[in-house]
Amino acid sequence: MDVLILGAAGMVGRKLAERLAQEGRIGERSLSRLVLHDVVAPTPPANAPFPVVTAVSDFSSPGEIEKLVVGRPDLIFHLAAIVSGEAEADFEKGYRINLDGTRALFEAIRVIGDGYCPRVVFTSSIAVFGAPFPEAIEDEFFLTPLTSYGTQKAIGELLLADYTRRGFLDGVGIRLPTICVRPGKPNKAASGFFSGIIREPLNGEEAILPVPEDVRHTHASPRSAVNFLLHAASLDGNLLGPRRSLTMPGVSVTVAEQIEALRRIAGDKVAALIRREPDPVVMRIVEGWPRRFDAQRAKRLGFKAEESFDEIIRIHIEDEFRGEIVS
Repeated sequence: MDVLILGAAGMVGRKLAERLAQEGRIGERSLSRLVLHDVVAPTPPANAPFPVVTAVSDFSSPGEIEKLVVGRPDLIFHLAAIVSGEAEADFEKGYRINLDGTRALFEAIRVIGDGYCPRVVFTSSIAVFGAPFPEAIEDEFFLTPLTSYGTQKAIGELLLADYTRRGFLDGVGIRLPTICVRPGKPNKAASGFFSGIIREPLNGEEAILPVPEDVRHTHASPRSAVNFLLHAASLDGNLLGPRRSLTMPGVSVTVAEQIEALRRIAGDKVAALIRREPDPVVMRIVEGWPRRFDAQRAKRLGFKAEESFDEIIRIHIEDEFRGEIVS
């Protein structure tokens, strides 16, 4: 199986590539080649049992995506995106990458023709939903995004379904909850503080909390995000029918509950490193996001996430601190 990852230099893309290198297969199919693409140079995983190729370009630029699909990869993970806060701040860039780049990918696949129909796993977002929200968003809830990022992802879902319906590709869209705890440096996502208030204190650093503690949100770990992608890659498309995008399961907690979980695991001294500093821009964006999901369809199809936020923190410690808890 020939696999292409778009957005491979990002945190989820990097962890996905590492997992593929470790396992060497997806489902029953062995990997024969892995192509990693991003706007900055991706880092190839160590000791991969198959060839790994890296490519650097802006995939939304004319002619660039065609170079990546000309070899007819069997499976394409489309993770490339401008994140929520940046897409809201830079309208043109958000639409160029998140919408025009996605459409260019689908078109490049279509134009090849001759029976070429790869599985395309598209990372969408819970930002496709908009207020007013019910207590828990069920699978039939309509898409009314209240941000440019959410709008771009919602359009991407529609395109994915239509190109699949026409037989040009075999698409699966997964609406990711906020992935937490994200390792490394903060990015420009409005949701970045959810990870920051855990990651920075565990590193002995001060963290800024820009929203009230009663803000509720749904999370899944990076480990779950990779599991979602791999499960989507091998899922029987006939089970999806025409509704090709799924809301992923996750853990719904308030910020206060996040902090209490941190306190239970790492102690009062670590939790005290969180400083409250309200940010009206971040609060406005977050207020337009859903809080809880009843992702029954995804669960029936075998997608799984953590059961508690304590578990999410412990996974972060296992993966990033080799199991050592800072206190």
